[in-house]
Amino acid sequence: MALPSVNQKKISFRATKPTTCPVCGQKHFKEEMLSGSGRLIAGKLTPELRRLYEHNKKWGRVNPLDYAVQTCPRCLYSAYPKDFESVTPAELPGLKASMAHRQNLIMTLFGKLDFNENRNLLSGCASFILAVDCYHLRVADVAPTPKKAISAIRAAWFLDDLFQDAPYRPYDKARDFYYMEAAKLYRKVLELMQTGGEPIDAAASMLGPDLDNNWAYDGVTYLNSYLTKKYIDQLAPDPQKKLALLDVTKRYLSKLYGSGKASKSKPSVIIDMAKDLYDEMSAMIDQLNAQLNPPAPA
Repeated sequence: MALPSVNQKKISFRATKPTTCPVCGQKHFKEEMLSGSGRLIAGKLTPELRRLYEHNKKWGRVNPLDYAVQTCPRCLYSAYPKDFESVTPAELPGLKASMAHRQNLIMTLFGKLDFNENRNLLSGCASFILAVDCYHLRVADVAPTPKKAISAIRAAWFLDDLFQDAPYRPYDKARDFYYMEAAKLYRKVLELMQTGGEPIDAAASMLGPDLDNNWAYDGVTYLNSYLTKKYIDQLAPDPQKKLALLDVTKRYLSKLYGSGKASKSKPSVIIDMAKDLYDEMSAMIDQLNAQLNPPAPA
């Protein structure tokens, strides 16, 4: 069992009791972020409901998302903490068999990473990519689909950060892939909320998508619409299918916007963003309708 490294800047600490990986049996010390002392300087909220954090002169780069996913340093099995040790006998063979795939995936994207070391932008990003990969192999009882959706959009955020720091690396291609994954997954989450195919309530406390404000089901509805609009050309290249997808997505969004107007308890920031997005989608639908149904010549 590797000993935890020491963080000289005191951004994080290690659990005193080790965790045993349920997949490979390796022991490791879970890392947690310390709070207080001005470590976090909150910046603006992006249209993707991401909270940005300003660079801290004393502590450097600090982002609580780095520590959101627990990862085994040996086999790279990854999950959100409450799911980490709950691997069932049915899940175990797939998670064991895919160890080499996980290791090759991370080596290809980032080179050699040591998850015994303190988290940073690279390992934080890798943890979300690994979470998407591992939740593909989890049973419905743990609500894997919303957790894959959350992990995919967080992976895209971090990959974009990496691309801004190193535009000569192909992080942008991986970023776009995970944004597309998120777009598909958020749509599926909304469908599951209607059909009950997974116990979505099992993920309600962590729907985020960031950590400072859990927008919960409103966030899922909004992000489904935002990502559908952003990637509509890739999701539905055919104009007729594009129109149908936008129309369904707009109906979901209208419920969020309508509930915000009816209830003063909803945060105005997400309702305002939902209204702007609703107007933008309405304009896109009008444009497509005009394209598909041109006026008859005089």
